[in-house]
Amino acid sequence: MPTPGFPPHTLDPDGSPIWISALATGDPNHILHVVRGIEPAEALEALGAKPALIQPCRLPDRKPDAWTSLPGAALGIAPGTSAALLSGRVGAWTFVYDDSGATYDDTATEALSAQGRTAATGLYTINADASLTYAVDGQVVEWVDVDDLDVDKDLADMPAELRAAFEAAGTVEEEDFEPGEADGDVVMRAACALAGLALTLDDVRDLPLLAAPLG
Repeated sequence: MPTPGFPPHTLDPDGSPIWISALATGDPNHILHVVRGIEPAEALEALGAKPALIQPCRLPDRKPDAWTSLPGAALGIAPGTSAALLSGRVGAWTFVYDDSGATYDDTATEALSAQGRTAATGLYTINADASLTYAVDGQVVEWVDVDDLDVDKDLADMPAELRAAFEAAGTVEEEDFEPGEADGDVVMRAACALAGLALTLDDVRDLPLLAAPLG
């Protein structure tokens, strides 16, 4: 089910980037941060990870249960005890996947974007709330709430690269949705499109990865 900018086999049947849904728990409450011009370890520290706890990560073959993410399994975290952060870099962009939504805060996106960088944070909650925060040089420039997003009208007012990311993310048809209505996974697709992360889980496994517990 490709959408504009996403090749076949990079989205799951619900329209989520397939590597994100492969990392996530069965009922996700998670975040994807992307930032241009910073290394994975620096990004983890900016989000509150303790340097001594940051470690190289090899993802396991499978999740032990529906309540444990792949990064959580790699770190040996019991469900509900701590968040697991996973970070890697593709080209100029670094991503940090947060399996528990522990790093959701405008100040986190602002910290990632400090010193002239660009960052975005895609959030999808267990209650199906979805939003994207976009920041440049330490300041939030755009906040997109999917419930209020009109794809046909609102994209024109976005910064050019963010608009291009949402155009690449496209929309996924769902039952009871009006034509062009944004689905919740659009924020994850947009963050991935912004950072060039149209990946499979195997692509992610091939990257040098770092992980850290948080909280």
